[in-house]
Amino acid sequence: MNLIWSKTIGSGGKWSGVISRGRLLRFTALGDEANLSLLMYNAKDVSERYNMPDTLKAQHTSRLTAGNVLMSDNGRVLASIVDDELGWHDTICGYTTRETTDNKYGTTTYQELRNDWLRSGQENFAVELTRNGLGMRDLVPVVNLFSKVSCDHNGDMHFNLEHCQRGASVTLRTEMDVLLLLSNTPNPLDPRTVYPSVPVKVEVLPSAPVDTDDYCVNYRPENKRAFENTWEYHTLLGL
Repeated sequence: MNLIWSKTIGSGGKWSGVISRGRLLRFTALGDEANLSLLMYNAKDVSERYNMPDTLKAQHTSRLTAGNVLMSDNGRVLASIVDDELGWHDTICGYTTRETTDNKYGTTTYQELRNDWLRSGQENFAVELTRNGLGMRDLVPVVNLFSKVSCDHNGDMHFNLEHCQRGASVTLRTEMDVLLLLSNTPNPLDPRTVYPSVPVKVEVLPSAPVDTDDYCVNYRPENKRAFENTWEYHTLLGL
C-alpha cells in the first residue's frame, strides 16, 4: 500500500493537521509502553468533535479496539479502528497537566532546559487548539493509544505497565475529514517516576471504500446507525 505521509512524534511532542476522509492512520510504538493522546474534530465544522461518553455508551465499552468507532457529538463516525495489535486503548484517564507533571517528574521550565523541558498533555493540546482557531473550552476527553487501564471489582483503576511492546500498532480509518491533534505525553496513571520517552510513528495511507459489509459498520447496531448518519451527511453535502 502506497504511503502518503509519515511523521515521528518524539517524547513530549505534539502535532495537529487535517486528514481527509478515506485515509488509514497507522500508529506504531517505537519502544515499550508508549502513550499517544489523540483528539479529533470535524475539519469542516470544528464545533463537532469526538464525544467520549457517546462513544463508550453506544458501544457498551470503556476501552477501544478493532471494530470500535470514535463517535462525534452529532452521532456520526469520525474514525473507525480497523486493525489493532493490542486489543485495548484507554479512554478514561485523560491527559497530564502542568501540576501533575511537575509533581511526578520534577519541576522543569522551558527557560532553563529549552526543548528538553517536560511537557504536559494539557499544554500541548492548548497550543495545537490555538493554532487551529480553537481554545481551551474545546478541549475534551482524549483517547490514549497504546495504554491499558482496567478497573477491579472495587472500582480502583490499574495501569498495565507491560501492555505495549515495541512495534505494536493500531490503525484508524477516517470516515470524515478530520482535524487530528496528537500529544506524546504520559498517561496520567503511569506509575513511573521517570518521564517516559517513547517515540510513535504516524503514517497516512489510502483506504479502500467502505461498504455495508464492513466489520466496523456491523460491529454493533449503534455503529451502523452512526455510519448511516455520516453517509447521509456527506450525501447532503454532495461529497
